[in-house]
Amino acid sequence: MGNKIRLGIIYGGKTSEHEVSLLTALSIMKAVDQNKYEVQPIYVQMDGSWLKGGPIAGQLPENVNALRLGGGITLGLDDDKQEEQAQTAHVSNQSLAGKPANVMSIHQDVDVIFPVIHGPNGEDGTVQGLLELAGIPYVGTGVMASAVGMDKLMMKNVFAQAGLDQVKYVGFLRSQIERDSDSVMDQIEQMLGYPCFVKPANMGSSVGITKAKDRDGLRGALELACKFDRRIIIEEFIKAREVEIGVLGNEELLTSVIGEVIAAKEFYDYEAKYKGGGTDLIIPAELPQHVADRIADMAKTAFQALDGSGLSRVDFFYDEENDRVVINEVNTMPGFTPFSMYPMLFAEAGIPYVELIDRLVQLGLERYEEKQRNIVAAEELE
Repeated sequence: MGNKIRLGIIYGGKTSEHEVSLLTALSIMKAVDQNKYEVQPIYVQMDGSWLKGGPIAGQLPENVNALRLGGGITLGLDDDKQEEQAQTAHVSNQSLAGKPANVMSIHQDVDVIFPVIHGPNGEDGTVQGLLELAGIPYVGTGVMASAVGMDKLMMKNVFAQAGLDQVKYVGFLRSQIERDSDSVMDQIEQMLGYPCFVKPANMGSSVGITKAKDRDGLRGALELACKFDRRIIIEEFIKAREVEIGVLGNEELLTSVIGEVIAAKEFYDYEAKYKGGGTDLIIPAELPQHVADRIADMAKTAFQALDGSGLSRVDFFYDEENDRVVINEVNTMPGFTPFSMYPMLFAEAGIPYVELIDRLVQLGLERYEEKQRNIVAAEELE
């Protein structure tokens, strides 16, 4: 590898979370130790075409600080940081720097890839599959864990098999809903009642999610969710605190401290996460020790059930009245700016942002080396 690790950062993507990915990439590029890493930016444009090299490219928001990052924290914590990031964004918007590229053309340019495309067409195993085919080591979960972690219905099936407590839920195909929405709504009312949450099965950052309080609201919620995916999941509502924990590792796992999300709105939707809305984060969350221990154990169980690697943020509901911990979902590529929930949880646990990047890169390389031990043909046994 030489003296420096050639770190490719794939960002952008054909996804509703494109802007968040740009900010994640910008944060990593600015944070890495330039004496240790040679960074190769790889930008996936909204039309799916790839560019490599040059400064970070793409249309960041005019006011970067209006966009919130993974944990609901604004990018600028003080005036100096706000001005620095705004200047960077201004420069970045001047042109789409870089040369046309594809996954094979970058093979010789990098030693390891940090993919930070959030949501579909990036976080769902598609990019991971390309990197596997190209034989390039990468940070984070593999193809299967990424795909299952993106699909809320499949994820819940895996959680159920692992014995993890979760809310009641039911899934439908878009074609079923369009063919006979009244029958679908009858089943939802019978199984779950109101209020309930309607979600596209494959979307991140709470895109397309609605809290339905009555039949009219349910009808609109189903119509919205169907715009984003062909598979829809509906979940029961429980009165509970929303808490999150980070997991770091491949086979030997570390968990972070636990954070709590207190949304000013009825639930932690995209607007609250990324564009303000009075959301508060409490790190560490004030929880009884036995509850914190249970959450950490359940997070590791969920991570292993998916065959996770590298990193994940695991989200839970804590029903204080019944002392019940319910798993909500695993996010296999959480927001990853210094002010996103996952890095902040580990910073509180004693692993600062720059060190977290280093650990994840090493975990990606270790996972790749472990895979190289597998034989691919029976002849290799001879």
